[in-house]
Amino acid sequence: MTKNIAIALSGGIDSLVAAYLLREKGYRLTGIHFLTGYEPENRQKIGNISQQLDITLEIVDCSSAFKSVVVDYFIQTYRHGQTPNPCLVCNPGVKFGTVLDFARKTGASALGTGHYARVTKDEAGRFRLFKGADPKKDQSYFLAFLTQRQLAQACFPLGNMSKSEVRELAAEKGLCPAVKEESQDICFIRGMGYGEFLVRHGGFRPKPGPIEDMSGRIIGEHKGLHLFTIGQRRGINCPGPEPYYVVRLDLGKNRLTVGFKNDLLSGECKVAGINWIVQPPSSPIKIFTRVRYRHNAALSVLFPIDRHMAVVKFEENQTAITPGQGAVFYREDEVVGGGWIVKG
Repeated sequence: MTKNIAIALSGGIDSLVAAYLLREKGYRLTGIHFLTGYEPENRQKIGNISQQLDITLEIVDCSSAFKSVVVDYFIQTYRHGQTPNPCLVCNPGVKFGTVLDFARKTGASALGTGHYARVTKDEAGRFRLFKGADPKKDQSYFLAFLTQRQLAQACFPLGNMSKSEVRELAAEKGLCPAVKEESQDICFIRGMGYGEFLVRHGGFRPKPGPIEDMSGRIIGEHKGLHLFTIGQRRGINCPGPEPYYVVRLDLGKNRLTVGFKNDLLSGECKVAGINWIVQPPSSPIKIFTRVRYRHNAALSVLFPIDRHMAVVKFEENQTAITPGQGAVFYREDEVVGGGWIVKG
């Protein structure tokens, strides 16, 4: 009996090639293009993709879920003086939440995407998440909050491929993506900066306040704390013997604390809201921890406080550990869990 699988089609080359690979394996395929309410109109281009693959295409309006799950979260995180990571909530909340639910209603047993990651099932029946084979494109970090139920219904056809192999296959088979450029930033912010988006959509009002150095000396004035994140260098505009970086944001006093590069170093962080993909540890474990997507996972020891909270202590100090970002835990290539940094 032919297995039904849905494939999330963004219009880019990755999901297009992922769909092609699934179709070539003989699956009965349904394409799903979901609308966030923040993208340019490109339904005709997406339709051209389904015609290339000769598959049915469903357009799903996820704008309400996307706003409540992703955009509102983004705004509220900034409102609390932290730095959000929208992809970490979009994948479990929208792609493998709202979209997966729709896919199941079409009769699909799984949802495929163009993520560079791998899922396997062990002998005990537990699903395990691994890095993609291409270290430059690995997206396992963004999938760390998927549950066992979601991983059981996830399909990542590009997990064992490199980006260059994906491009070569597309060229060889004459596959033409609807969207040529790759998304390099937050998908719902187009043609404006984060600050402008927060003013327009979050009701933020720029509130100037003092900039102080690590000794408490006032050295300048900022135009609003929502314009800054820990580790940021741009926009401080204060002269010093070496470049200043954002070290702390104090919402209560509307104060921005800046320091030099060494002031960003920290040896530990507290992590809450942990989603364990493996069985939760009951005692300290050695792991590698990534504190943001472009961070090289660092050797550390995780000390569990309870099932969903832990303190992570690094073997070497790490720079710009930022509240609001995701801390994702690895054993070699396997993602064992991930949570939210609440204290750097």
